[in-house]
Amino acid sequence: MSGLRRDVVILACAVSAGIHGALAPAHFAEGAGAGLGFVASTILLAGLAVVLTVRPASTLPVAGAAIAFTGLLVSYGLATTTGLPGLHPQPEPVDGLALATKAFEVVGLATALNLLWHRPSASLAPQPKGQRT
Repeated sequence: MSGLRRDVVILACAVSAGIHGALAPAHFAEGAGAGLGFVASTILLAGLAVVLTVRPASTLPVAGAAIAFTGLLVSYGLATTTGLPGLHPQPEPVDGLALATKAFEVVGLATALNLLWHRPSASLAPQPKGQRT
C-alpha cells in the first residue's frame, strides 16, 4: 500500500511542477522574482518526482516533498492575502487553476505526511531465524 501512497506523492509533485512551469512565463511578466520562484518550484518538484521514483525506499525525498508542498501552500496563502515582498508585492486574485493546483498539493502533503508517520518500524519487523538485532 505504501507504493500507492508514494505514487500519489509523485503524481502531486509532477502535476504541480507542470503547472508551475507552464505559468512561469506569465509570472516573469509580473517580475523577475515571481518568475524565478515559479522556475525554482518547477525544478524542485520535478526533481522530487524523479528521486521519489528512482529511490522508492528513501524517506528523505518524501520529507522533501512535504516541506515543498507546505512552502507552496503557505506562499500561495500569503500571495493571495498580503502579497509576498520582493516576489509578488500585491495580493493576487484567486483563480480556478491555482485552486486545483493547491488541491493536488494538499493531497500530496497529506499523503507524504501519512507515509512519514506510518512507515514500518524495523524493530517491529519479524527477524529471520538465526539473526540478531
